[in-house]
Amino acid sequence: MSPRAGSAGSSTLAFVESPVQLLNVLEWAHAHAPDGAAPGAGFTLVVLSPNDPMTRGQLRRMAELARDEGHAVRWEEARGGTTAPFHTIGGLAPLLRRARRIVMGDPFSRYVQLLLTITRARDLVVVDDGTATMEFVAQLARGERLVRWHRRGGRPGPRDVLFAPVSASARRRLTPGDRRSVEVFSSMPIESAPDGVTITANDFSWTRARFGPPRITKGADLVGTSLVETGVVDPDRYLDAVRALAGTHGATRYFAHRRESADKLHRLAAGTGLEIVRPDLPLELIARRGPIGRTILSFPSTVVHTLPLALAGTGVRVAVCDIDPAWLTENASPRAQGFLSGVTGTARDVHRLSAVSAI
Repeated sequence: MSPRAGSAGSSTLAFVESPVQLLNVLEWAHAHAPDGAAPGAGFTLVVLSPNDPMTRGQLRRMAELARDEGHAVRWEEARGGTTAPFHTIGGLAPLLRRARRIVMGDPFSRYVQLLLTITRARDLVVVDDGTATMEFVAQLARGERLVRWHRRGGRPGPRDVLFAPVSASARRRLTPGDRRSVEVFSSMPIESAPDGVTITANDFSWTRARFGPPRITKGADLVGTSLVETGVVDPDRYLDAVRALAGTHGATRYFAHRRESADKLHRLAAGTGLEIVRPDLPLELIARRGPIGRTILSFPSTVVHTLPLALAGTGVRVAVCDIDPAWLTENASPRAQGFLSGVTGTARDVHRLSAVSAI
């Protein structure tokens, strides 16, 4: 348990923009809860709601779970029009100034970076936003500007230039100092961190205590990815890979990523015969509730790190399929292949599959 566990409930403000971030905030709160304290005491969870309907739906379900745990949840329509950011920031400013600890799920978010310029909090916590956490820690250690791994390099655009002072300020605030502590709460394999940054392991103990164990089926399930939507992987190559992977391993269900497009999922269903499942919660919770296949197949993504933890002791095998460099689009970031290989290579307790060939 963290040395600051005794004060997890005092004047803590958490910001999330995705269901997985909210899940990891709940895991952080569970891991840091002081013995005998009232659940959620002094803890306010702020949802900076996106516009995507699938993400909003999962966030609402996760917000219900957070309230069930005793946490105060504040839903902000942070992107609901031109003036929405001004209303959101203005409404949150008093809370930001009073908070002694800020918990955030996405340090790359411009929204979060802007909010960091307002707060005087001395304790900052970053929880996982998927595999981006590894890139965040690496960039922080190198003193680089915070840029998501799948974005192409090159000259910053006009919006980047305009926002550069805010981003630089956020990066400085996320650097530990004499009067400021920084914790990264993560299930990712972070081997080293910048001086002064505390790494705390997220073992999904809340998920395992709250859900399951699941009923295990005999077949295999396949986990989808948004690598096509982010412009990293060619859609036709992805369809071929899913078809080959499902055929080789006898997968019958495809758990769609919340950002996968309806057109792409329709093509997958028609081209592979897989049952497309649109989860209403993060996959870690869906898998833990069950039923779930005895084998879970995935491409490089967050779940190859999180599912073995959430499903520990159940006998479910997680297998990860490499991304063939030939699948990448011409617009993919030069860092894409190395980053994806790193996601696969550092995964623990998974079975590694070679990149499949098209059928």
